[in-house]
Amino acid sequence: MQRFIFLLSLICALNSSRAQEVRHPGTGFSAIPSEIGGQDIFGPYDIVENWPKDTATVVGHEEWTFAAVRGVFAQSPDRILAVQLGELPNIERPEPRLLPEIGPGIGYPVARAPWRSYRSAMGADGANLLSGAGAREGIDYRSGHGIIVFDGEGNLIEEWTQWDSILLRPHSIYISPYDPDKHVWVIDDGQHVIYKFTNDGKELVQTIGVAGEGGIDENHLFWPCYMDWAPDGSFYVSDGGDFYMPDRPLGARVVKFDKEGNYLLEWGQEGIPPDESRPAYFNNVHGIAVDPATGNVFVNDRENHRIQAFTGDGEYLREWSVGNPPSDLHMFIITADSYLWAADRGSNKILKYDLYGNLLYSWGVSGDFPGGMWGVHAISVDTDGNFYVAEVDNGRVQKYRPRPGANPDFLVGPPVGSTR
Repeated sequence: MQRFIFLLSLICALNSSRAQEVRHPGTGFSAIPSEIGGQDIFGPYDIVENWPKDTATVVGHEEWTFAAVRGVFAQSPDRILAVQLGELPNIERPEPRLLPEIGPGIGYPVARAPWRSYRSAMGADGANLLSGAGAREGIDYRSGHGIIVFDGEGNLIEEWTQWDSILLRPHSIYISPYDPDKHVWVIDDGQHVIYKFTNDGKELVQTIGVAGEGGIDENHLFWPCYMDWAPDGSFYVSDGGDFYMPDRPLGARVVKFDKEGNYLLEWGQEGIPPDESRPAYFNNVHGIAVDPATGNVFVNDRENHRIQAFTGDGEYLREWSVGNPPSDLHMFIITADSYLWAADRGSNKILKYDLYGNLLYSWGVSGDFPGGMWGVHAISVDTDGNFYVAEVDNGRVQKYRPRPGANPDFLVGPPVGSTR
């Protein structure tokens, strides 16, 4: 009997110990270490559904919705700016059907897969919409509505339609963290220029480059993509982002301007695709970001699947690979805590690196449901920690809110210039 009682006590003690282990888990890789179950599908965030509100409910937008949304920037938790390539008809997902005329086992749409690429609004001829593909304006697409602004509740509060006539293919949108006047900058890759507007959008203050004239000299840009600022107000532009246009000039460079927009210097040249390994050679130079602590410049060498780091004057420092295809890194930001957060369009993941290339965390799932991703082209974070993505394929902006109890190391850090 004593032996039986001893064994029973031992079993109870082991079960109690295991229960304690369940109640007090280790840190691990979970976004919320104390959570039971779940999959961390959206990492340390909850998706804010129905944000922004359907533009088809807005007067003047009836039956129209987003096209490819290429840029997003959170000026504050209550003012989020975005750029898009016009609008597309707001239609429902069609019923599935087989397509035997194409082949056996082929149907459309595919279950649980995105059914509509909003990037189809990006004409291969360089136009901003489907006009070059025989589509009918007013039926298959609607041009304009390139710059839009939402409040924290997702209401469409501003449309800068007064500038639609000068926009062709708006690529990205920014506000410098060092500008007290909070000018709004819009890069238009199709026009080969950067526009600087007053914060309210009423005045065009400056144009960098020559609209409609691509070039790679001190006065021109060719297919600029992204930009970022140094603490002294000077800024850097990734120039030469499209490698698929015919008869383009040979150029792949980073261009530095002073805070007034005057040309200072440049570095970089076109490499030999697809495996260029020489420093300061680029194949489709795309994303760019400045570390606020050091002023070092990080450049996305997109087609070579690497990030190269330079001093502010273009001296090569180091690089790291972001992985083989399907890796397709589009852009990244460096937050106030000096971490680099990247959007990989190929894997539909958000990636966290330190500035020496150590991969620290990743999250994201492919899909067109709320919280899924397809074609993330821009990311931003506001001072409340809300995270935003702009998607060219899903044709939308999405807002993610930090989950209560999330590991702060897994959350995108505060934006540069904030004191969150």
